[in-house]
Amino acid sequence: MHSIQLNPLGSMSQLSQIEVDSLSNSADGELYQVFRNCCLAVLYSGAEIDNCENIFEPHHDFDIKLICRERGVKIELINPPALAFVDGKLIKGVHEHIFAVLRDLLHIGTKYTFKSPLDGIDSPYITSSVFDMLRHAQVLKNTGELNLVVCWGGHSIGETEYQYTKEVGYQLGLRELNICTGCGPGAMKGPMKGATIGHAKQRYKTGRYLGITEPSIIAAEPPNAIVNELVIMPDIEKRLEAFVRMAHAIVIFPGGAGTAEELLYLIGIMLNQQNKEQVLPIILTGPEQSKGYFESLDSFIGKTLGKEAQNLYEIIVGNAAKVASTIKQKQSLVRNYRREKGDSFDYNWSLKISPEFQLPFIPNHANMSGLNLHFDQPKAELAASLRKAFSGIVAGNVKAEGVKLIRENGPFILHGDADLMDLMDTLLESFVKQQRMKLPGTEYQPCYKVVK
Repeated sequence: MHSIQLNPLGSMSQLSQIEVDSLSNSADGELYQVFRNCCLAVLYSGAEIDNCENIFEPHHDFDIKLICRERGVKIELINPPALAFVDGKLIKGVHEHIFAVLRDLLHIGTKYTFKSPLDGIDSPYITSSVFDMLRHAQVLKNTGELNLVVCWGGHSIGETEYQYTKEVGYQLGLRELNICTGCGPGAMKGPMKGATIGHAKQRYKTGRYLGITEPSIIAAEPPNAIVNELVIMPDIEKRLEAFVRMAHAIVIFPGGAGTAEELLYLIGIMLNQQNKEQVLPIILTGPEQSKGYFESLDSFIGKTLGKEAQNLYEIIVGNAAKVASTIKQKQSLVRNYRREKGDSFDYNWSLKISPEFQLPFIPNHANMSGLNLHFDQPKAELAASLRKAFSGIVAGNVKAEGVKLIRENGPFILHGDADLMDLMDTLLESFVKQQRMKLPGTEYQPCYKVVK
């Protein structure tokens, strides 16, 4: 048996006995199991993996223990994967991320109920709770720079698209803009990697590479090696709200179901009439070879949610410098809007997010088949239902619980208006053909069935 003890880093240097007990009392406790699994995923940082079973199955003998000391707490790793070590020493970034997991899960587990946290609570309280979690993670810097660019896109993209995400990141870095992503591989890693070079050229010393994830996705998308600030949110809805409230601009690269989910979430909240005056630059971008992808996605948005939805974003193909310069030029507009509203520079309180975008959606067969996928409803509500449909497909593709449900009960069934089902089927089939559902080289078995 191989074990290693880690000293605390950052804000975790002191823990109460109650906090330690909440994790270590029972190895069967839900919070402990989530903690163990998240730490195991972090130890796979940088691995090109999108199947949670490839992480968990080989490491049944992995364990993690908290060792309470009068001066603080240590973490003991038992039989950790060799990938996390160089010449017998744990990589420092991995060390930091493990204590970030401890910090966030303890805060969620002791202050909120961990399973389906905040269900049934009103919208302002959820927004305040997301703020509280981000503040506790010390990622709300209060610098007034308004330079955090959220980058979304697929973990499964080809080399040309990946190199383009790096070029966009590089151009953003040259303009002293910081990067926030879902922290995994592919389009989540490329912008961060590019930005590090741009920041280095400008001698920009405060480069931020913020990764925001959640327990059910981290194993399928382990943090990439560039992430220097890691935050674990309790579920996908709080994760998405954290992204949009911290963002000063959003860049969307090519992707699959997860990227479609993020775009539909963003469009759905921006269609709310109370957000009509919001200033939040949204750019969809990729290399020239991705032009067809964006045409398909734009067509789907237009035919389902209308011209108003299409007007919320700009598509820039094959011009990384234009993407970055457009965001930089609009930085002053974002600042002026926040000042006019008296809003925070670091957390967009004035953005209205309705409960249907905030409360956790549990992707199981009953909930997926019960989605309202019909045109006869307000566009924002249709966007919410479409978002949930794609969220369920993500769960069935890569999340442990979703994969298990599909294996036991077959694919999720989606049904609704025939025209809408045709549009969804066409878009999803294009994702499959372009290998956007799994990492290249792996065979994709659909976790869904569209019934027309």
